[in-house]
Amino acid sequence: MPAVLVHGVPDTAWMWDPLRSHLERDDVVALELPGFGTDVPAGFGATKEEYADWITAQLRALGEPVDLVGHDWGCLLAQRVTSLHPELVRTLVCGSGPVDREYVWHPMAQLWQTPGSGEEIIEGMLGLPRDELVAGLIAGGAPPELAVRQAERLDARMGHCTLELYRSAVTVGAEWEDGVAAMPHRPVLVLWGRDDPYVGPEYGERLARRVDGELRVYDGCSHWWPWERAEEAAHAINTFWAGRGRS
Repeated sequence: MPAVLVHGVPDTAWMWDPLRSHLERDDVVALELPGFGTDVPAGFGATKEEYADWITAQLRALGEPVDLVGHDWGCLLAQRVTSLHPELVRTLVCGSGPVDREYVWHPMAQLWQTPGSGEEIIEGMLGLPRDELVAGLIAGGAPPELAVRQAERLDARMGHCTLELYRSAVTVGAEWEDGVAAMPHRPVLVLWGRDDPYVGPEYGERLARRVDGELRVYDGCSHWWPWERAEEAAHAINTFWAGRGRS
């Protein structure tokens, strides 16, 4: 069975490169979400439901249950797909994304969700000199090298998809949490940064309890554990897969 990695916002599939280099298998697929460094299918509205449906189609095309891994928005979407289509997912690894009705979106997300304000912010980001955009991303918690790559790949298409995705998800916790809690039991590993400025580790703890999963929280780590703790996280994932009946 393949392993499938799902990135978040504002990343693309390359965000997984440091972690992927430490995974002890060669059947790894890193999905590229529509609009994030890739084209958008005709008629695709970039809502959370459409992204979940798109991921579902990619998993079905693989033809066998997968070991699914998600970070940030990839974490939310992986939980949703697993809850709706448990037959497609053998094991789940996820972190730094809240499907939780108690979660309040962080200030930037709330601005993106506000018509007018979100467009102004994206336009302003696109208009910044590259070094100023990088500095802003670093100030927001991104590791410096990752921030450089994020700045290089941010474009109007990604900005538009970001706004549509977040605006579809104002009440995502209320909409999706019960389904995640009720999904059939499967092996789950939850990974989180202790110093995540967007989604505190208490939401990782709540998720692990909700799905009876194993939890790892990395001290001195911000939001991007696949990048900041690539080797440690990969070791945890390798161990998890090895102990959970990977064929």
